[in-house]
Order: sequence, then C-alpha cells, then structure tokens
Amino acid sequence: MKKFTFKGVLDGFRSSVQAAPRGTEQEIQETLRPEHFQLKKTFRHGFPFSPTALAWDPIQKLLAIGDKGGNLRILGGPGVDAHARHEAPEAVLHARFLINEGALVTATADDQLHLWTFRQKCPQRVHSLKFQRERITCLHLPLQSKWLHVGTERGNVHVVNIETFALSGYVINWNKAIEVTRPNHPGAVVEVSDNPLDASKLAIAFESGLIVVWDLRARAAEWRGFVGGPGGGVGDGVRAAAWQHDGKLMTAHVDGALATWTMRSPRPATLTYPHAKSNKDGKPEPCKPILRLEWKTSRTGESLVIFSGGLPTDKAGRTHSVTVLNGKSTTVLEMEHSVVDFVTLCESPHAADYQEPYAIVVLLQNDLVVIDLQTPGYPCFENPYPMDIHESPVTCCSYFADCPSDLIPAFYSVGRQGNKKAAGFSEKLWPIDGGEWAPASCSYSEIILTGHADGSVKFWDASAGTLQILYKLKCSKVFERRASGSSGSGCEEELAVGALALCAESRRLAVALPHGHVVLFKFRKTETQAETHVLEIPVIADTMDEEVSPEPESGSRSASFSRAPDSLEGEGRRLGGGLRVRGCAGTGGVRRAAGFQPALVALQTGAAHPVTTLALHSAAGLMSWGGERGVVVADVWRRCVVVALPAAALHLPDPAPPPRPPPRPEPDPDQMEEPADADAAEDPDPKLDARRKSTPWKNFSLKRQISRVDLKLKAAFAPAESEEERSAPGESGSAESTAESPADESGASPGAAGAGADVFDRMHRELHERRADPYDRMHRELHERWRERDPDAAPPPPAPAEPAPRPDDLPLFDEEGAPARPPRRRREEVRDQRLLSVPNIKYRQERRKTSAAATAAGGASLAGSLMRRFRELLARLCPRDEPTGDAKHERAIAVPRRIDKLDSSFSRSRSSSMSSLENIAQEGISCLAFADSYTKKTDPTSLQPTLWVGTTAGSVFTMTVALPDADVRHTQPVAVTTSGGPIFRLRGSILTMAFLDCNGALIPYSYESWKDDSKDGRERRERTPTKQTSSGGYCSPGAGSGAEAAADRQFVLVASEKQARVLALPSHNCVYRQQIVETDFVVKAEVISMKDSVCLVTYLSTGHVAAYSLPSLRPLAQQEFLPLAELSFQTQSKQRGIVDPMLSIWGQQLIVNEDTDQIAKTFCFSNRGHGLYLASPTEIQKFTMDADFCQQLNEMLGELFLARDMPDPPKESFFRGLFGGGSRPFDREELFGESSGKPNRAVARPVAAAAELTALNARAGTAAGDVSRAHQLVVERGDKLSQLEDRAERMSSQAGEFSSSAHQLMLKYKDKKWYQL
Repeated sequence: MKKFTFKGVLDGFRSSVQAAPRGTEQEIQETLRPEHFQLKKTFRHGFPFSPTALAWDPIQKLLAIGDKGGNLRILGGPGVDAHARHEAPEAVLHARFLINEGALVTATADDQLHLWTFRQKCPQRVHSLKFQRERITCLHLPLQSKWLHVGTERGNVHVVNIETFALSGYVINWNKAIEVTRPNHPGAVVEVSDNPLDASKLAIAFESGLIVVWDLRARAAEWRGFVGGPGGGVGDGVRAAAWQHDGKLMTAHVDGALATWTMRSPRPATLTYPHAKSNKDGKPEPCKPILRLEWKTSRTGESLVIFSGGLPTDKAGRTHSVTVLNGKSTTVLEMEHSVVDFVTLCESPHAADYQEPYAIVVLLQNDLVVIDLQTPGYPCFENPYPMDIHESPVTCCSYFADCPSDLIPAFYSVGRQGNKKAAGFSEKLWPIDGGEWAPASCSYSEIILTGHADGSVKFWDASAGTLQILYKLKCSKVFERRASGSSGSGCEEELAVGALALCAESRRLAVALPHGHVVLFKFRKTETQAETHVLEIPVIADTMDEEVSPEPESGSRSASFSRAPDSLEGEGRRLGGGLRVRGCAGTGGVRRAAGFQPALVALQTGAAHPVTTLALHSAAGLMSWGGERGVVVADVWRRCVVVALPAAALHLPDPAPPPRPPPRPEPDPDQMEEPADADAAEDPDPKLDARRKSTPWKNFSLKRQISRVDLKLKAAFAPAESEEERSAPGESGSAESTAESPADESGASPGAAGAGADVFDRMHRELHERRADPYDRMHRELHERWRERDPDAAPPPPAPAEPAPRPDDLPLFDEEGAPARPPRRRREEVRDQRLLSVPNIKYRQERRKTSAAATAAGGASLAGSLMRRFRELLARLCPRDEPTGDAKHERAIAVPRRIDKLDSSFSRSRSSSMSSLENIAQEGISCLAFADSYTKKTDPTSLQPTLWVGTTAGSVFTMTVALPDADVRHTQPVAVTTSGGPIFRLRGSILTMAFLDCNGALIPYSYESWKDDSKDGRERRERTPTKQTSSGGYCSPGAGSGAEAAADRQFVLVASEKQARVLALPSHNCVYRQQIVETDFVVKAEVISMKDSVCLVTYLSTGHVAAYSLPSLRPLAQQEFLPLAELSFQTQSKQRGIVDPMLSIWGQQLIVNEDTDQIAKTFCFSNRGHGLYLASPTEIQKFTMDADFCQQLNEMLGELFLARDMPDPPKESFFRGLFGGGSRPFDREELFGESSGKPNRAVARPVAAAAELTALNARAGTAAGDVSRAHQLVVERGDKLSQLEDRAERMSSQAGEFSSSAHQLMLKYKDKKWYQL
C-alpha cells in the first residue's frame, strides 16, 4: 500500500532505475472521519458500590441511592435508571427528595449541599453550598416546604432556602437549645423533624441523649428531655427519633433502648429494650445501638415500629436484621449483609395522616431488598434490577455488540429452564415503578459475558439500554466437589475465570481457570448424558534448554506431548490444582443440563500456568492459549495436544519434520494423537522410558548442551563464515536446519544443538556488535554489502589481527552537490535489482522505514546517530529497485528484521540493561490470533491457517498449521511449524492483531456454523455460511503472473503498548506505522467495525481514548475519557490497603507494574463504537464513540419525572378544631425570610455551578423564551377579555336604560282608557 507524500515524489525522481508497476493495486477509500466520533457514557448497570444514603419520593415512586464514590443512582420502573456523579469523589452522606417537585438535595462528606433536578432525563446539578466551619450531620425537609433544616456537628441547626440555595439568618444555636445548668456540650445533631400536629415545633435530638422541642415562633426551647441525668450517660446517647401521627415522639438509643415521650415530663413515658433479655441479676443484657427508626400507623389502628440494629452483643456481629414491632408481636427480618439504611413506603406522604405502610426498602451493603408488609410472613419482592452482577467478584468481561440475533432467544430459553421461580417471594408487583420508559426498537443485539471468582459465567442481554440476565454457567459443576473440610474460599480461588473466548457463530465457549486449566463448552438445547473428555497439558519449561528434548531420537516438538486419553484416566483424574473432573471416561458420564456443556477439559499438570490470552478456531477444530510460560495449541476434534512450547522456543529454528511413520490401523476419533515419531513412541528400553517419564525437564543440564555447541560458537565467528549461517532467524526452518555444521554429529540432538548454536550465535554477535566501535560497525556493514553485490566474487581473506585502516578522505558529494557514486557502477546496478525484496512497495517507503526505525533505536546514543546517518548516506549511494524473477525472495526479511529489531528495544516491564537472553527467558505470551493468512514469501498465493503469537517483549511469531484433508481430519494429526524467530518486533507488549483484505475490510475469522445435535438429520442451520479457508476467498483475484501474482493480498495490524503497525502480506513490509504513545502506554486496544468501516481504538494510561483509521493508521479522535486512577480498585495496592500518602508519587508505577492486565480484562471495545468497563466492583458502565448514537441516546433513556397530583392533606375533625387539636400550619417565609436577618457569610458560601450546565442553561433560556411568549399570549387574551367585559357592561347599562324607559312609558299609559289615547 503506497502513500503519496511530497518527500516520496522527490525520492521517486531521484531513483535512477525505473520501478516495477504495481499491477492491479488500487487506493483504499477510508470513510471514517473525525466528526463521526463523540465519546459519551451511556448506561450504568449493577448495584451501587458501597452505598451510603437512601431517599424515597412517595408521589413519583422513585428511589435514590448515593455511594461513597460520589455517585448517585435514581431508580424507577423497568428501564428507568439514571446515573449522576458529583464533581468531587466524596461519599454521599444524606439525600432528600423535594416531594413531587423533580428535585433532590444531597450532602457529601466534604460538607457540601447539592441541589439536583431530574425533570429532564439526565439529572443535572443546579446549586451547591459549601459549609466551611461546621460538618453536616443530618438533613430535614418538611413536606411542600422550600426551607431545608441542616444539623451540624457543633450542635447548631441552620436553615437553607432551596430556591436560592442561600443561608437564612435564622439559626438555632446549641447554647440556646440546652438548659442553663447543663455542664457540657450536647454533641452533634443526629435528628431534626417537625411535629406532625404543629409544624412550628421542631424536635432536635443531640448525640449525648438530650432531646429538645424548639418553638420556631418563640425562638426558644419549649421542652427538653433526657433518659439519664442532665449531663447524659454512656448509654443515653440518641441515634434516631421519629414522630407518630398523633404527636408522640420516640427515640432510639445506643444501648438498644426505645424511649417514648409525651412532652409532659422530662423523663420518658416508656423505656423498653426489644431484644434484651434479663440476666440472673434481673438487668437487661447489653445490646448494640439502634441506628435507624421509623414509626408508622395504619387506619386499622395498627402501629408499626421499624428499626435496624438493637440485637444483643453476642448476636450483632453475626446477624444483620431489621425488626418490625406490630403491637405485641416482634418480627426479626435477618439480612445477608449489613444494613446501611431503610425507608418505609406509605400510601400517604402526610405525617399527620394515617400513613398506611405497605413495604420496606432496605439498603444493604451489597444488595437492595424490598419487604412486603401487607402479606403474612413479610415476604420479599423479586428484584427486577440487575443487582447481582457482583454476586461473585467480576474477574473478566466480554462485550459482543451486533452479535447473531438468535443467540439471545437461545440463551434465554436454556436459562429459563434452569432458573425456576424461587418460592417465598411476594406475588405483588414491584412497588418502585416511577418514571416512564418506552422500549426502543434496536436493530442489533448486544450480549455481555462476565466471568466471576467462583467459576461462573453470566450471559446478559444488553440490548436497547437494558441489562437482563439470560443464562448462568457454573464451571464448578464440571469438577467434583471437595471434601466438606475444605474451605470455600480456596475452592473459589481455583475456579476464578481468568479469560473468556466465545465463538458466537459456532456457540463454543472456552474458559480459562487460574491454575492454567481450560474448559471448552459446546451449546446444546437439550439435556445429555455423556462423558467428559480430559486432556493433560504437560509442564512447559521455563527456559529454552529445558524445553528441547535431549534425546537424539525426538523428532518433532509436538510428538513428545501426545498422550492417549485412556492413560490419563488410568492414572487418575486428580491433576494440577487438586481438581477432579466429573464424568470422565470410564465413569459412565453424568447428566448435563441444557446450555453450555463441557466438551473438553484441559488440565495443566505441575506448577500453575495462568492463562493471559485465549483463542478459538472452530472451523479447524483448534484451541490455543498462552501465558507467562508459553503457548499451547490443542486439537479439539482429536482431543490431543498439538504443541506446547515456551516463549523462548519460538526463537529457535523449527527442526526438520520427522519421517512419516508407516500406516497404522485407523484409530477411534475419540482417541488422542499418538506420538509422531515411532522410535520415540516405542522405546525398547523400559527402564529408560520410566526414567524419562519420572525425570522432570527442569533437571536437564544446560552445561552439557553448552559444551556440545562450543564448536558452533567458535565457527560462528570464524573468517570462513558462510552466508547461510549468517541468515536471519526468520527464514524457513528447513533452510536453517540444512545449513547446520557437521558439528552436530558429536552426539547431541540436532534440534537442541542446532537451535542452541543459532541462538547463542545471534546473541553473541549482537552483544559483540554493541561493544564494537561504531566506525568498525560501519566498515563491516559496508563490506558485507559490497560482498553481497557480487556473489561470484571470491570470499575475502581472513581479517588480520589489527583492523585495516579506514579511508577518511572519500568524497561524499560531487561538485554539483549530488551524492557521489561508488566506483563500481555496473555491479551496483546488478545488486540494486536484487536489494529490494518486497514486491509492490517502492523503495522510498523502505528507506523511510529504515531511517525511522534507526532513529527510534539509536537516536539516544552517538553510535545510533552515526549508524542512522550512515544508512541514509548508504541508501543514497546504493539506490534499490524492485527485483525480477526468483532473486527477489532471497533476502526477503533481512532489512525489515533489522529495522524491527532496533525498534523493539523497549519493553514496559523489563529493564533496558538486560541482555537478549534474559529478555527471551522472561518473555510471555500476550496475544493470540487464528487467521488464514499469506505468511510465505516464497508462495505468495498460498492461504494457510496460521496462529499469530504476540509476546510481552513485542515479538510477533507465526505458527503455520497444516490440517489434514476433511475426510481424514479426525484420524490424522495436525502439524504445526514455527517461524523460527520473530517476523518483526514492536516496542511494548503486543495487545491485539487483526487482518484486513486488500480493500481494507476486516477479514472475519473462520468458524463452523452451529448445528442442533438434537435434530435427527443434524442439518446445518440456515444462517451465515461457514467461512472456507481457501486462497483468494478474502481478496481480489487469485494466482496470476508477474507483478500481479506477487501482489500483497492482506494487511495485518499489530498494536502494542507503544506502537501500531500495518504490514502487507505476504511481503511482510511495514506500509503504515503510528507511534501511539511515547512515555505512557496503551491499556487496551481493539479493532472494531463502525459505519461499514474499521478502525483501531485504544484506551491509554493517560485516561484518553484514541481512534485510528485502517489501514492508514490516520488519527481520527483522541478525547479525555476516564482517568486510570478511577479503575485503581482493581489494583493490588488498593486491595492490600496501602494508604501511605508518599505512595501517591508512585501510584502510576503501581498500576503499571501490577494490574494493567486485570484492568484490560474488564475494559472492552466492541462493534458499532460501543464499549464498557467495570466502573466499580459491582457496576458496569457502557459508553459509545458513535456521534449518531449520542444524538439518539436521549430517546432511549426513560423519563424520570411525571406530572402527578399531590394528595390532599388530612381533613381536620370538628372536635380537634374545637379543642385546639389537629395540625396547625404556619408561614415559614415570615420566619426564615428577609425578616430573620442577614446570615453569617463565614458559615457557608455558594459554589459556582459546573461548566456542564451550559447546555442546561441554554435549554432553560429556550424554556424561558417559550414561557415569555406564552405569557404574552395570555396578556393579549386578557386584553381581549377586558374589552369584551367593557362591551358587556355597556350593553348592560343600555339594557337598564331601556328597561327604565319602558317602565315609565308603561306607568304613563297604565290608567288611561283606550279612547283617551
């Protein structure tokens, strides 16, 4: 793929040899533009993490929950779920609704009051007030009042105007509330509430136990009460207070007591301990404090006292409860978690009326429970919200937007069969049903998979902005239960889901467990009775030498790992991690429920090998996974291990394939693959065979192998070094194995000795070059190039002991300023036709790639700068052209490999001072991808199944998969050939790889369509056909001649923590590159489809989300989104409780080195520009990057506020009015308004509204304009009505005059006769 630039045009003019035509290549049109991207959070699902406050609107029937992170959730009916967040991440301590007014007041831990409005779909903050000298301890907002009472820690009560959010001059000071004889401070205000019969009487409860009824009109204390002495005792402290509708007051105390007050005596009328029993001395047992109290009555005369806490001290630590006192009966409702708060739902919002309670909403630490008070036994309502995401801690997530539409019905059907409705729930409807939501029609389906610490996988329907559970898969059912004495936490740690891979089309799911076990599930609609096949994964050696077999007769690497499943079952089913598989072969199997059923269980033997990446290839029947110790490829259909290699072994040349064994009887398809080498499988010495099986690879001696390759090390630096021995490790494995020296015949294994010699040869030469003088390196490189230009020339004589003198007076430029030509012009032209090894890519791009890579690698040192300048000069002196014939493939990878090697000198988790051998030893697998790709340069038209392997050191390897024919696929083994070394390298760990066709479209992965095994014919479903792995199936024309046949057919995108590159296949040329970050790193990277195009999206450690077009890697958008510190709850430093403030300096480093991988497991990008992340341990936050979706988002949200009528207040009875009873309202505006005086500015100050309210102000301005126009119309109508009224008055006066005239005329002629007229 060429890219037109001004520099490229100039380079083209400087070329002295005409370039070969590009053939049929065409420009790729990229349709994505920056205006298509807009980053916005959309929906939040789950239970609020660490809730701290609760509020209820009885008219709108909405529930508000605040948490310790400053988040606010407003819940209503289905689909009505709004999320808002305070600017400061401080805990929400108190929340109060403005009943039926669409507003909410919150108080946070930083002593700020906030006013929120939710008359629109998204709650917005309107006002904020900061208390500077006093801490807020309680709030009270009377019904239909605009004056908020604020209790503080100093014992004062302030009044705030809700409309202006300003302090009133009316203050209730603690020194005026207490009696003069009190010797100490009464403590903080814990409760403020007005008398339901007289709103001018305010009850104030202090922490020390003092209760005061304050007369607002008289500005004095009307009554004071206390349980103990006037100074208060230890057990006298008050924690809550509540009024009854008839004016009685009840208080809850720290010793578990309930006191009732009649306002006639300073002592309580009654004092009871609901849960205390008398001991031998007749004294009540000590109890825990009662933290929350409510007192409600019904029209039937029943009085309900509801409180939390108060249990005896020996039970309080084990049992969390809410107690309901109904007359003489006491009901204790035990809870699974600690009670944060609760609120009683009543029919009437008026405190002076019979409230008619019907339910209790209990906010627990990890759950939301609603109890039905009208049904005997007090059952719970079934919660319709997805509040159980955190039922077990979430360990990983997968997000599939625009998935096959038939998945959701299939998962729902099997989930409904397994989840029968639990008994004991109330039959009534969910009482929190406020708001309104119309389900939006969504043209695509969305599914979320969450893996949990207990080994379960939950499938969620996330379409149209909702989240509903579809199906729950339990990996624990695959294994047998432990003995009763084993701890549940240890078992949970062994089953925690580490990685997920779902093939949606074939309905196969792979789940990785912590020890390295991998379970493959297959979806079935019906129950089955079958055995579970078990596959043993061998221990992968930690180093290169441990992996290579020391026996000379070991042929292929994969041969030593194939074992029959029968032998596995005979040895026992208990393997690594202590897990035992249920229903193994020979046990008769077990009955599996409908849904995902285990098809294969791969058990990791020996030490743990945690899986970091997982890949499925359902069309080929292969599964692969990798981790810190290496990569494993398993054949799912034959149930055997194809290859298990450490990461260091991928750097070794692949040994020559072993000779095919003689034909054997056709085995059973259920049997595992036998060893590929007959000699190795049939060892005549049983003692030697037993010794090999019992001796672990870690006992193998590296010293012996080093001594055997000593001659190879010496020969590597001999003057007569051959061209084959100096070839790059990226050449084919067979070529390198045939070029080995005869030194292998000393008894060492050809695979071990040759591989070790090659690696040590490269390592030694690399270290030697690093220590050499830069001018010596220049001279040697120039000498090698001149020798390569003339292949027929005789080899140079051995280098003398002293280096030859270097010429220092050679002219670099001629008289005209152009680069001087070398003297051997004819041979240079011959060599120039052979230098360019990549077809269809001009040398100007290759030179640009060379200079850029050299700059990145050597720009920081003098040697690197000199090498870069030397290469630029050498490129001008020796221009390269595209070769013709077979010569163009001779050194196809030499130049790109040198550039990539210099460019990959950085790895985030490794020191720059480590040697290459140490980097290889610590290298792990970070990314795997199956693809049908063009990997062989010698055969550019061959499309082969390939496993692409990315490592933590930035290396990319390929493993070519040779599949047998379809008719013998279940009987013949699968052969895997490694590339013999990295084909290229990037800086940082590899995060993702994707494949594009020649038109820039994303190549879908190959899969096998799902078929229902329960059908007799087993016909394939009429769905998307299976992708076939044939050449030319993904791009333009197949094999041709000349340049057309050698044209690049694919692009592969490789993204690491630092860079992104697009390479053309099969030429392996880097056509586009992008340096994503320099000093930071990429946390997550994915290739997604959006608006019929594809792009690369990344989440950076700086908190930004960046998008790049493909294949050009042109930046499209980079917006600030989410600081990485907000995801720090997943870090080990948070989990260990590190609170040292000095660690904030190294906070970024803690996240980098410990938990970036864990954060990446729960941060997902998906198609159509959607994504999600784990916002808290209990919540999932979805977001989008699609600008069109952001415009449609408001239509998908539910309405929070609906216009509803306020119930009428209770009517006052005749006798109450006659004798002075009943409620007596008063004018608060007169008391708290301007007549109260000026407030103290030092107490609180207003906080400016956030910039995000600009849009709200604009909408408010528009609404004000509409109101103004409506007002003008009303005025005009009033004018017309006044004119009509004047006309009516005139007509009335005229009618009166006419009536009087008629009356006078009648009187005139009343007594006259007719003849007198």
